[in-house]
Amino acid sequence: MMLMRTDPFREVDRLTQQALETTARPPTMPMDAFREGDAVVVELDLPGVDPGSIELDVEQNVLNVRAERRSIASGGDDSDVLIAERPSGSFSRQLFLGETLDTDRIEASYEAGVLRLSIPVAEEAKPRKIEIRAAAGSRKEINA
Repeated sequence: MMLMRTDPFREVDRLTQQALETTARPPTMPMDAFREGDAVVVELDLPGVDPGSIELDVEQNVLNVRAERRSIASGGDDSDVLIAERPSGSFSRQLFLGETLDTDRIEASYEAGVLRLSIPVAEEAKPRKIEIRAAAGSRKEINA
C-alpha cells in the first residue's frame, strides 16, 4: 500500500515550516504546569524520545531540558521515506523557576512519552503559624 498526498501545496507548506523551524528555533516541547499539593508539576510531551537522551540541569533557578529524537530517515541506505512530518533532532526548553521552589529536590520520571517533573515548594516558602503573646500572658496563634 502506498500513501498518497492529495494536496500538492500541503507539502510545500510543510517544507517551508520545517525550514523556518530549524533555522529560527528548534521544535518546542509542549508543556503543562500545575500545582499539586506542596509541589509544582511540569509535564512535557516528548513522544518517541529515548529516555537516555533526556538531560536535565538547574543553574541559578533556570531548569534546562534537552532531548533528542532520531529521524526515521537514518534507517540506512535501503529505507525510502514517503512522509516525514514528525520533528526530529535536538529539542531544548528553559524553565525559569521562582525562588520559592526547592531546586535541590526535583524529581523526574518519563512514561508514555511524557516527562514529568515534580518541583517541591521550599520549606521557607510554606505558610507557617506565628505565636502571638498577649501582654497578660495569654497565648494566641494566627496564620501568617
